[in-house]
Amino acid sequence: MWRLLIIFNFSCFIFNCTTYGRQPIGIAYYDVDRLYDTVPALFYDDSDYTPEGRLRWTPERYTRKIRNTAAVIDSMALPIVALWGVENEQVVRDLAAACRGDYSYLHRTLNSLDGMDFALLYYGDLFYPTYDESGRRYLYVEGELGRDTVGLVLCSDPRTARWLIGDLREERPHAKLLVMGRTESLFTTDHGLRDRTLRAEKAGRGNVRSARKWRMRDRIWADTALQTSEGDVFARRYLVDQKSGNPLTTYSRGVYRGGYGYSLPVFVYIR
Repeated sequence: MWRLLIIFNFSCFIFNCTTYGRQPIGIAYYDVDRLYDTVPALFYDDSDYTPEGRLRWTPERYTRKIRNTAAVIDSMALPIVALWGVENEQVVRDLAAACRGDYSYLHRTLNSLDGMDFALLYYGDLFYPTYDESGRRYLYVEGELGRDTVGLVLCSDPRTARWLIGDLREERPHAKLLVMGRTESLFTTDHGLRDRTLRAEKAGRGNVRSARKWRMRDRIWADTALQTSEGDVFARRYLVDQKSGNPLTTYSRGVYRGGYGYSLPVFVYIR
């Protein structure tokens, strides 16, 4: 029932958004669940994700992961997709090449202990990046989106998100912010943001699953100056194990399953 409801709601959002006076622009946030290449890194330990490592991460498995991730992005068919969990620029380049959409990409190295980075796939004729900065567990990308200057804040740590938003409000007051990732319920109206995934959460939906319950771990907060749809979770039957109800993961308890990942994307539309 939950899965059918998500698919129905997604269709409703598409219908409602097409009634806007201006063509809406969809933006998604997707934790791709540790998309490593197979080459051993020099500055952090990724030995599990090598052909000789504990997880036997072979070129064939890497290629399948790229293909699976691209299939999800193609299914969403959105012009801007923020990614968390990519190892390096080559991985992002391979992913962009595997997608049917004509995506440009932006990648920044975060120098994290596990090698995981953020990246952005986007249609260059809709979004034009003009400024970016990166730091511990975050990437900020500012650019022109139609008539608006929009700042995309990608963050994988709730504590980082709190102070980062405060700084951006002071340093980049002209930008309308869209905050995506592991922010949890940390913001108040003092930040001028609305949790656009809150309604979906109250309806019982989420993008990760634990103890047989869905939880909204990744959220989208929109600047009150932006006109957006309610956010939601992108779910399709092929992303979920029909027996357990859990997302089809790449690995489960160290055993290769060949799935997509442990989390589902979240999305919103900007008018």
